[in-house]
Amino acid sequence: MTWPPTGDLVIHGDNLAAAATLPDGAFTLVYLDPPFNTGRSQTRQSTTSVRSASGTTAGTVVGFQGQRYERIRGDLMSYDDEFEDYWSFLEPRLAEAWRLLADDGTLYLHLDYREAHYAKVLLDALFGRECFLNEIIWAYDYGGKSKRRWPTKHDTILVYVKDPKGYFFDSQAVDREPYMAPGLVTPEKAARGKLPTDVWWHTIVSPTGREKTGYPTQKPEGVLRRIVQASSREGDWVLDLFAGSGTTGAVAASLGRRFVLVDTSPDAVAVIRRRLAAAGVPARFSETAP
Repeated sequence: MTWPPTGDLVIHGDNLAAAATLPDGAFTLVYLDPPFNTGRSQTRQSTTSVRSASGTTAGTVVGFQGQRYERIRGDLMSYDDEFEDYWSFLEPRLAEAWRLLADDGTLYLHLDYREAHYAKVLLDALFGRECFLNEIIWAYDYGGKSKRRWPTKHDTILVYVKDPKGYFFDSQAVDREPYMAPGLVTPEKAARGKLPTDVWWHTIVSPTGREKTGYPTQKPEGVLRRIVQASSREGDWVLDLFAGSGTTGAVAASLGRRFVLVDTSPDAVAVIRRRLAAAGVPARFSETAP
């Protein structure tokens, strides 16, 4: 394999197989937006011969915490056996994502409320609690409203770093946002805006807006822009293993980053091709990694 590739890359194929061909530590930022498991079922995928976060190769990913991880994993499965199929699908992909992170790299795992609590416990055990950086709440207010409970209008983005003492994070590079109570700060501060917290109020992709591609799980550029700005530098490589509509690539290119996108769906790859072409991004499309 030749790394880095000569240009930005879009791989059409299984993301686990594609990830296995990419070199260790190649990416400063990995963003994962996997299926949310809303139907509570997922085809089981084998974890045979997947290299774990600790560098071992085994049928079961062991992780930094060894048997403690296996006990926590087993405990969680014991009171939600349907989750096991979902985690068996996601677990080896997270292990590969961790391997692909640079020493100063950051992993962003985008989930909804159905899986976030499971994922955080397992990621703490798999990678170490000291590597947990943030739980970001992306809140929005669009769509139907339940009258039998508080309407669920947020996603959760779990943020883990490769090295808790040496990760890259640049808060000053992030676009500022308006103060919710500008009268409580000086006019200078109000004009400059404030740095975002771990709660992000951002609309979903507008059905009539310029970003709309028609892809059903498309995420807004504003959310990815904040992630890419904070956790990568110009020229750094960004990876998205569940590329979907290609938002990560579009944002990375606009900010001067390099990217690799992977998706198994022909529809997703077609959307990405059109989107990047419209933006003038000369990415290479391939059925395999370089």
